Amino acid sequence: MTPALSSTSPDTGGRPTGITDSSDSSGCSDPTAPIDPAELSTYRRLLGLLATNPAAYRTICHEPEGNTALASELRGHPLAQAAKSIVLRAKRTKQDGGGRYALAVVPGDRRVDLDAVGHALGSDRVGFADRTTAERLSGCTSGSIIPFSFHPDLELLVDHDLLTHSHLYFNAARLDRSIALCTAAYRTLAHPHILAIAA
Repeated sequence: MTPALSSTSPDTGGRPTGITDSSDSSGCSDPTAPIDPAELSTYRRLLGLLATNPAAYRTICHEPEGNTALASELRGHPLAQAAKSIVLRAKRTKQDGGGRYALAVVPGDRRVDLDAVGHALGSDRVGFADRTTAERLSGCTSGSIIPFSFHPDLELLVDHDLLTHSHLYFNAARLDRSIALCTAAYRTLAHPHILAIAA
């Protein structure tokens, strides 16, 4: 059963789950490993955005995990409700050096349909972005990429089947933090292009 969401989390002692300053008010203990500044910046930016609708989400603390299936087990929800986010590169021709980048978000139990993404972007050459580029554009460590784009060169594409669930779950730009978010609020906050891009 999907846990009910509220503006506070049980493990925060009733405090709001959003970040309002440099401290972590989620109730999670500090990680033992240092956090990359870019990753921490994206984490705080995400929670700042979510705090505009605090009743729609909650923070989940767990052991560091970047694998979608294993993270879903730690969070306690069906894999289909996990928002699996992958940075892709689309090129129109072999000579198109730069190309376009897209953040494809699909249910955790599905894979990205590269042909469908190519059709949406007008490209017949779509592949996975290299790790360095994916982390730079998303502002997240691999395995913790959020289903939001804060970069102007990263177009957000979301599979419509993911949005049929009442809530979705994803790592919050950190391997040891996740977010459970009301799907209606996600659509309002993320402004995604909704397509059929999962196979």
